[in-house]
Amino acid sequence: MRSYHIAVIPGDGIGQEVIPAGLKVLEVLSHQFGFQLAFSNYAYSCEYYRRHGKMMPEDGLDRLSDSDSILLGAVGYPGVPDHISLWGLLIPIRRNFEQYINLRPVKLLKGISSPLKNVHEVDFIIVRENSEGEYSSGGGIRDKGMPGEHVIQESVFSKKGVERVMKYAFELASQRKQEVASATKSNGIIHSMTYWDERFQSIGALYPDIKQSQYHIDILCAHFVLHPEWFDVIVASNLFGDILSDLGPAIVGGMGIAPGANINPEKKFPSMFEPVHGSAPDIAGKNIANPIATFWTIVMMLDHLGEKEAGAFLLNSIERLTSSGQVLTKDLGGSAGTTHVTDELIRILTLEEAVKVK
Repeated sequence: MRSYHIAVIPGDGIGQEVIPAGLKVLEVLSHQFGFQLAFSNYAYSCEYYRRHGKMMPEDGLDRLSDSDSILLGAVGYPGVPDHISLWGLLIPIRRNFEQYINLRPVKLLKGISSPLKNVHEVDFIIVRENSEGEYSSGGGIRDKGMPGEHVIQESVFSKKGVERVMKYAFELASQRKQEVASATKSNGIIHSMTYWDERFQSIGALYPDIKQSQYHIDILCAHFVLHPEWFDVIVASNLFGDILSDLGPAIVGGMGIAPGANINPEKKFPSMFEPVHGSAPDIAGKNIANPIATFWTIVMMLDHLGEKEAGAFLLNSIERLTSSGQVLTKDLGGSAGTTHVTDELIRILTLEEAVKVK
């Protein structure tokens, strides 16, 4: 029997609620599709930081390294600066495990209304460079305390890093609608973004059958709002991809349904799967968090593990749930709690399986 070892990091805030919900769904799917799951739980979080002065133990990465995938809830909590939680946990995992691809699907699920007018179909995916770019520790404060005090923040765009994310985007587009759009800002950021454009044109020449376009990030954001149906695969740098990955979900219902994945395509190291919504401490512990982002994130994890049939079955069941409009959380216009939505999805999964068996 196929078996997978999943490292589970619930993290902070609503991660403590939505990740257990996701594990319940995973257990149901494993029985339905004939694979085994072993979970190892890790308390790496801002709470761990408050107790120990670091986000994870010295051997934290070693403990995660033998897993097939990592399922992360969210990190971040009042009292712990965001740069501590990011650079103490997320970035070390992404970079040490060479998770250089960040995937963020954006799709208008059945039964969910966009806050935009006259939008009926949105289905694109953001491929974000996940290991270098603008998120670099290079730089610092110069002439501190003097009249000329200033800050320099360095960005790193390597040929290897840029080309591999672009190749990934083009290969992904070849399995979808044959379209890739590049996010740039070469009219204002003269060195890194001009280089990004050059690499896009160079890699694009290897894929002559794929439609290619590039947009400055400001007008691209405008087109996300005005013409979201234009897009299929968008490739972007670390910073621009991060920005677009919040704007995208906002036009299809909000962060409560936004999945995400940090991928090591070669599977040399485990990939990490995390809903995009963050820890949302203001609603933590109230049983009102939307677990759909976690369920959709699990779809991505199943696809990566090779359990594509189970992933497709889960995504179809999620849309069965949203299309009914009967059991939705407050952010989607309903009144159901986290546990109610979870129980309803499990009911749908079980019902769908019974129909399939017949």
